[in-house]
Amino acid sequence: MPRITTAFIPVEDPKSSAAWYRDTFALTIRETGEASAVLGGDDGTAITLLGPASGIAQRPGLEWATCNFLVSNLDGTRESLRAAGMDVSGISGDPDQCRFFTTRDPDRNMLLITDR
Repeated sequence: MPRITTAFIPVEDPKSSAAWYRDTFALTIRETGEASAVLGGDDGTAITLLGPASGIAQRPGLEWATCNFLVSNLDGTRESLRAAGMDVSGISGDPDQCRFFTTRDPDRNMLLITDR
């Protein structure tokens, strides 16, 4: 069965963006360079941060989330991001199905944060 292994997010500076994603979502930086950075979790999934040197046409500041970030403590993660000065939405969704909120990374890309 096919499975998704990576999501792509455009950024201005892959190295500094990788540090933010590492610190915010406890991801491991697998590789980083001028054009891109790859981060992942223990399950083999990854995000690839693509900078201008990668040649992609998409600029940072996506109005839609290319993926979601599953966290174990949705309320705590939201509060941590808010305390760090990030603009976060309220928590939406159904507690029996999926709860979520949105925020933007430092490159103004929309991110979707979920509890399942």
